[in-house]
Amino acid sequence: MVNEDILFPPLGHPAASARETAGSKAAALSALSAAGFRVPAGFVVTEAALAAAEARHLDAEFQAAAAAAGPGPYAVRSSAAAEDLSGASFAGMYESYLNVAPDGLAAAVDHCFASAGAGRVRAYEASIGPGTGEGAAMAVLVQQMVDPVAAGVAFTANPLTGERTETVISAVQGLAEALVSGVETGEEWVVREGRSVRVRGASRVLSAESATAVATCARQVAGHFGCPQDIEWALDPTGKVQILQARPMTALPEPVRWEPPGKGAWLRNFRLGEWLPEPVTPLFMDWVIPRMDAAYNEAVFASAGISVEMGHGQVNGWYYVSPPNPKALPHLLFGGEPRSVPYFFNSVVRPMVDPAGADRTVLRALEHEWRTECLPSYRTLVDTSLDAAGTATLPELIETVEQVARKAGEYLWFFAATGGAAWKMELVLARFWRRHLAVALAGHATPGAQEAIGYQTLLGGLAPALPAGVPHAVYSIDWYHRTAGEQPGEPVQAREGNPPRHAPTPSAAERRRAAEASCRALLKGGRLKRFESLLGLAQHYALLREEQAKDFTLGWPLLRRCAAEIGARLHDQGIIQAPGDVYFLTFDALRLNAPPQHKNVDRRRTEWQRQRKLAAPLSLGKLPPLLGNMFDRIANSARSTGNLPAGALVGHPASPGRAQGRVRVVDGPEEFSRFLPGEILVAKATAPAWTPLFAAAAAVVTDGGNLAAHASLVAREYGIPAVVGTGNATQILHTGQLVTVDGNAGIVELQSPAMSLPGPLV
Repeated sequence: MVNEDILFPPLGHPAASARETAGSKAAALSALSAAGFRVPAGFVVTEAALAAAEARHLDAEFQAAAAAAGPGPYAVRSSAAAEDLSGASFAGMYESYLNVAPDGLAAAVDHCFASAGAGRVRAYEASIGPGTGEGAAMAVLVQQMVDPVAAGVAFTANPLTGERTETVISAVQGLAEALVSGVETGEEWVVREGRSVRVRGASRVLSAESATAVATCARQVAGHFGCPQDIEWALDPTGKVQILQARPMTALPEPVRWEPPGKGAWLRNFRLGEWLPEPVTPLFMDWVIPRMDAAYNEAVFASAGISVEMGHGQVNGWYYVSPPNPKALPHLLFGGEPRSVPYFFNSVVRPMVDPAGADRTVLRALEHEWRTECLPSYRTLVDTSLDAAGTATLPELIETVEQVARKAGEYLWFFAATGGAAWKMELVLARFWRRHLAVALAGHATPGAQEAIGYQTLLGGLAPALPAGVPHAVYSIDWYHRTAGEQPGEPVQAREGNPPRHAPTPSAAERRRAAEASCRALLKGGRLKRFESLLGLAQHYALLREEQAKDFTLGWPLLRRCAAEIGARLHDQGIIQAPGDVYFLTFDALRLNAPPQHKNVDRRRTEWQRQRKLAAPLSLGKLPPLLGNMFDRIANSARSTGNLPAGALVGHPASPGRAQGRVRVVDGPEEFSRFLPGEILVAKATAPAWTPLFAAAAAVVTDGGNLAAHASLVAREYGIPAVVGTGNATQILHTGQLVTVDGNAGIVELQSPAMSLPGPLV
C-alpha cells in the first residue's frame, strides 16, 4: 500500500502530481511518469515537507530520497504552482542547479526556494497582473541528471504560424542550458506528418530519424495534456527521448491561413511581386503601391486603349496580384477602343508565336518611347527633386512621393510590355531548339559537353561587360529597405581558407559563340534564316529586360529621402517616437495634427516582423488552365530531361551548367558580407542590388522567379547555373549543406552528410 504521508514523494506518486503543493513543473512530469513516459527519476520537496524536515535531520532525509531515485549527480529546479501555466510561464525566473552531488542537495534546495523572492520574479508577477503568481505555493524538484548526446526544446505547434500540425524542434549537442538561456540558437527542425526537415543549422546534431522520434514523443505528451506543449527534452546515449519539462504553450497565435483575398487566382511572383521578397510595410502598401498601380493602368490605356486592371492585396502581409481571367479578356478587349484587339494581340500573344511580327508592329516602338520619353522624364524628376527634399514642407514631400510613384508605375508598363517579352521570345527559341537542334547537337557533342549545352547557352554572356552595380539598385522595392548606395562596405569578402571561385572555362560569352556556330553549321535555308531571327530577338529582349530592370528603381533614393524627411517632421510633432516609425504608418496619419501613433506603430511592426518569417505560397486560389499550363510549358521547354531524381528540389532551369557547393541562405543585404566565394546562393528572390554576389557564387537558387527573372538573366551573364521558382528552397535548404545545382534540369540535389565540405561557417 502506498504511503500517502511520504515526506519527499517520488515522481509518479499522487502527492507529486498535486499542482497546488508540488508545483506545475513537478506535477506535469509526475503525471507523465505515472503514464509511462520516460522522465528522469526524482522527487519533490514541498514547502510543508521542508518545514517538517528541518526538525528531522534534513540532510539524512535528502540522502534517503536521492538514493531511492538513483545515483547522482542531480538537477535541482524550481516548481511553483504559478509556473508553467498557459498564461504565465515564469520561464527562467527561478534558479536551477545542475550536476549537484548528493551532499550538496540540501544547500541547492535552500537556494532554489530563496530564488522565489528574487526581484525579477516579483517584476514578472507584476507584469502579468495581480494575483497570478504572488503567494502561490513553491516546491523544488530534484531529478537524476541526464548525460545526453543532444537536448533541446520542442513546440508541438508552430509558435510563429500557430500551425497545429507542425512540431518545431531546436537542438544542441549535450545539455540544452545554452539553448534555453538564449546563448545558442541551435539546429532547428520542422516535423509535419512524420516528415522531418532541418531548416537551420549545419552541425548535424540530430538525424531525421531522431528528430522524428523527438516530435513523436512531444506530440504524445501534448495528446496526454490535451493542448499544445512547450517541451524540454534530452536524447540519452541509447537514443531514447527523455522528457525534462512540459508546459502549455503561451501566446500561441491562431493558425496562419493562406486564403486568397478574392475570387480567381492570386500570384505572389507576378508584376510587382517579383520585387517584393518579403511582407510589405504598411505605408508602402497603403500609399505607394496604389499610386504605382493606378499610373500603370493609365499607361496601358494610353498605349493600348484598354483598361486591364488587376486586383492586388495582402495575405498575412505578403503582396499578391490577381491577373485577369482569360474568360474575361473578350469583354475587356471588345469593350475598349478599336485599336485594342490588334494592339493586345501584337503585344501580348504574338511574341509567343511570331516574335518578329510583334517586334515590328508594337514592341520596337514601345522600346523607343521608353528610351526617348519615359526614362528621360523619370531621370529629370529625380534629379530636380532630390536636393530640394531637405527643405520641402510636408505637403511638398507628399507630392514628391506621389510623382515618383506614378512615374515608376508608368515605367513599369514599358518594362512589362517590352522587357517582359523576353521570356515569350525565349519560349519560341526553345521550341525551335527542341525541334531542330537538340538531338543533332547532342550527337555532335564531345564527351561530357552535352550537360552544359542547351538553348539558354545562346542567351549567356550577352553584355559587353558584366552587370555593374548602381546606387539606386534595391534588394526590395519596399522603401523600408536601403538601396545599394546606402549599404556599407563590400558585399563579398574573400577570406583565408576560402579561395575565390574559378571563373567558368570557357566563359559564358565564348560558350555562346561556340553554340551559335554549331547551330549555324547544322541549319540551312529557311531554318537558318528563322534561327537568326529568333536568336537576334531573344538576345535583344533579354538584354533590354535587364537594362530596364536596372533603372526601374531610379527614384528609390528620392523616395527614401522623402520618407526620412516625413518621418522627421512627424517625430518633431510627437506623432511617432522615431523618424523610422514612418514606414509603419498608414497614409491618413501623414499630417501634423494627427494623434500619437505609438501603439499603432508598435503593433504593426511586431506583426510585420512575425510575417517576415512565414513561407508564403507562390499562388493562391485556382490558376486558370491556360495560365497554369503556360508556366509549366515555359519550365519544361528549358528542362534538359523529364527524368528527375527522387528527392530533388525542382524549379525552373534558368541558367545552364552544374555546380556543387555549400549552401548560403541569404535573407537580405545585411547578410551579403557573410557570403563566401564558391558558395551556392539561396534566396527568396534577387533584384539588381544582389548582382555583386553573382560574381562569387558557384550557382544560384531562388524561391520565386521565372526564366526572365533577375536571377536567371544575371546568372547567364556570369556563366553560373541557376534554378529559380522552387517555391521553398529557403525553407528546405540550410547554410552549410552540400548540394549539386543542375541548371539544365532545373533541380537541386541534396548530398549525404558524409559528403559535407570542410571548413568553418561564419
